[in-house]
Amino acid sequence: MRTEKKQVHWRAHAVLIVVLVAMIYPMVWLVGASFKPENQIFSTMNPLPLAFTISNYITGWTATGNSFTLYLANSLTVSLCTVVANVAACSVAAYAFARLDFAFRKFWFALMLGTMMLPFQATLIPQYTIFYQLNWINTFLPLVVPYLLATDAFFIFLMVQFIRGIPRELDEAAELDGAGHVRVFFSVILPLLRPALLTTTILTFIWTFNDFLRQLVYLSDHSRYTAPLGLNAFVDRASGSSYGGMLAMSVVTLVPTVAVFIVSQRRLVEGVATTGIK
Repeated sequence: MRTEKKQVHWRAHAVLIVVLVAMIYPMVWLVGASFKPENQIFSTMNPLPLAFTISNYITGWTATGNSFTLYLANSLTVSLCTVVANVAACSVAAYAFARLDFAFRKFWFALMLGTMMLPFQATLIPQYTIFYQLNWINTFLPLVVPYLLATDAFFIFLMVQFIRGIPRELDEAAELDGAGHVRVFFSVILPLLRPALLTTTILTFIWTFNDFLRQLVYLSDHSRYTAPLGLNAFVDRASGSSYGGMLAMSVVTLVPTVAVFIVSQRRLVEGVATTGIK
């Protein structure tokens, strides 16, 4: 019996190892190819460079006509502003749905959840028309301002689930001391909402930094390009003739999000696990 269990145990581990190799191989290949000479990138499946070089990073950094530093700075600016806007707006909206009694609350909550099934492409043209009339095209405003209106239903739902797990007795105790809804929110709910806030911060940053379509629609000036658009511009200008530089800048673009995920992985899992989402 023990022998059979050990065999199943080793088989399961063997399958997991195969899956792990299949998942991380593209990433390893990308990093290795970025250090290969141009003529060796596609000559072998071996991800390790036979001749190590950093020329791809040197040439790729300015291959689009602008320094890639500009693209990274734009991406960080948009991502950080979006994080602040999304966390602030979603936390306030979640408190309203979880704690306040107002007319048709369940209906509005269900309607808010229904927006999660609405694809971005369905609202793209109406939103573009509005932002065009406001003269916001080719600025960062269309990428940040909508989040001030609590448009991300997923994070509102996540925070609502967390707030519902906070005992109402804490709110009632604060109200007995004369605290209003604003004081209750900032002094009672917000400190206890920290795990959900961290989850929202991490996921919002990663998703915004890697966003391509929204930024492609609203940004046309190369000086305002973000890192994903910078990679796209690199491909367009290089016309596929300099894969080394493109791969090198792809690695550079991955560094911020991978670093954020590695540093905050434990808190991310902890935050999702404590929100009541099964």
